[in-house]
Amino acid sequence: MKKLRVEDRVEPLAVRIPLAAQMLGIGKSKLYEFIAAGEIEAIKIGRSTLVPMDSLKMFLFARRRPKDRLE
Repeated sequence: MKKLRVEDRVEPLAVRIPLAAQMLGIGKSKLYEFIAAGEIEAIKIGRSTLVPMDSLKMFLFARRRPKDRLE
């Protein structure tokens, strides 16, 4: 059996709703609210709803605050 190397691992292009919510640390209902508001992109493929990873990253990046504003 071939052992996977770090460079062999591929980041998924999109994830399903439950995993996307878990990755953001929010509930599925809140994720659906962000999708409905157009803040997070969702793609329908057959019966599956997928959230592109770049959409999740852009969503988080847009909400980042400088350290001094976190306190």
